[in-house]
Amino acid sequence: MVCKRMVILAIICFIGFGLAAGPAIAAPPSLDQWKPAFDPSTAKYKCIVSNVSHPVIKGVYAGFAIRDELWKRTNGQIYLDYKPFSMLGGEVEVVNQLQMGAIQGMSVSSVTSTNLGPRFGVVNLPFLINSFEKLDKFINSGKLFEHFLMAMDHQGIMALDISGYGNYGWATTKPVKTIEDAKKIKFRIAEAAVNQLLYKVWGFNPVVMPWPDVPVALKQGVIEGLDHTPMVCNITKKFEVAKYFTQLNYAQGLFIWVFNKAWFSTLPEDLQKTFKEVVKDVCAKIREESKLQETEEIEKAKKDGIQFFTLPDAEMAILKKQGDATHKEYAAEINKLYPADKYQPENYLKEVQDYMGYQP
Repeated sequence: MVCKRMVILAIICFIGFGLAAGPAIAAPPSLDQWKPAFDPSTAKYKCIVSNVSHPVIKGVYAGFAIRDELWKRTNGQIYLDYKPFSMLGGEVEVVNQLQMGAIQGMSVSSVTSTNLGPRFGVVNLPFLINSFEKLDKFINSGKLFEHFLMAMDHQGIMALDISGYGNYGWATTKPVKTIEDAKKIKFRIAEAAVNQLLYKVWGFNPVVMPWPDVPVALKQGVIEGLDHTPMVCNITKKFEVAKYFTQLNYAQGLFIWVFNKAWFSTLPEDLQKTFKEVVKDVCAKIREESKLQETEEIEKAKKDGIQFFTLPDAEMAILKKQGDATHKEYAAEINKLYPADKYQPENYLKEVQDYMGYQP
């Protein structure tokens, strides 16, 4: 009888522990270390801004830097309430929230941004803007970059600038040293039109999946590889499961800082001007820091035993030649013009390709 009571008590304690621990385990990541050094409750204007990833990544941390600089330059009039870690959900659903005005801004990844702004897809096209140096050149292109930033304007969303998260390749649970190796891998790719087209022409096996679903899918073997950057994979601990990385450097990973135009228009003109200046100044600084961070994260990963590979030159040439079909198939979407576009090129993609020196 005593034994039976002890068993029952143990079961009750176990259940109690589970109920108590469950919420703690499921609790969202803490933002305590990034708390503002000021009281935001006194702000006259507030905007909620989302991001899906980890603020240790410089391109993601930019949101906190913008928050603090905005507070400083507006004398505490604007508080940017930054929500990284997918706290507001996956990117596709958050983009919809932004368009509806439920939130005021987000730093949307370039791969997902095409859902509302197909022109943004120009930076996802393979081997076009695929290095830090080429990205700097594109940003300094004047009318070409300004036209790029107008991609969501017809949707009521304005883009101000970009920050980055490195060069795209493959993090995998098995070594990928050849195209044939890659064809055996189930790659997670973003919910993005350009990426889906690219993996189709490459003849690979993609699994379209929201970023928040990736950790469990990777651990359970639902996917065996990630189309992503080494910086993100190391910081977000994807290398704990995927121990190999194939460096393709076929595109730059970017966050585009976009805001709801209707909300933005409620700000006084002087604050609108300051807001734009702050975003641009912070993004320029963060982009420089991101270049160093990618090198640092690759070295850290190598020290932890992650093996890095490159494909043979002949096979990279095959991927580039095949990838050019993506340029052709998505050209019409990138070249679409809208009434509010200040620049009205006949063939925007061709102008970007020529400016960047792209050779298929």
